[in-house]
Amino acid sequence: MSALSPRLRRIVDALPLRPGLRVIEVGCGPGAAAREVAARIGPEGHVLAVDRSAAAIARTTASAADLIAAGRLTARCGEAEHLALAEGERPYDLAFAVRVGAFDGRHPGAGERALERLARALVPGGRLFVDGGDPLREVPLPG
Repeated sequence: MSALSPRLRRIVDALPLRPGLRVIEVGCGPGAAAREVAARIGPEGHVLAVDRSAAAIARTTASAADLIAAGRLTARCGEAEHLALAEGERPYDLAFAVRVGAFDGRHPGAGERALERLARALVPGGRLFVDGGDPLREVPLPG
């Protein structure tokens, strides 16, 4: 398991994490931030790590095998604009994304769809944080 880069550490440090939260990371890449978030929210929390890249999900699955086996992390391949909870899956408390085109203006149509999907995957009052602030900015969700 590799250490977080200074930039990624600042981002995780800025998240309003507390034990027991359910957190979605959109665009998890190899899973470094997802693993760190899982450590910070503890055994009662859960992280859903999502990425459109099957290779990224394979890396996350390999590096977080212990967390997956413990039921503390789920790795799922898919795009943010198609995100949907599995049947019986409880909604999440917050979501975050780092360098995700749907949220940084590169793909505005996908961004609108992704915001709608995240709003449905989060509890009422759930929050979304994306990079581009100092180091994060909160993005309002529709609804």
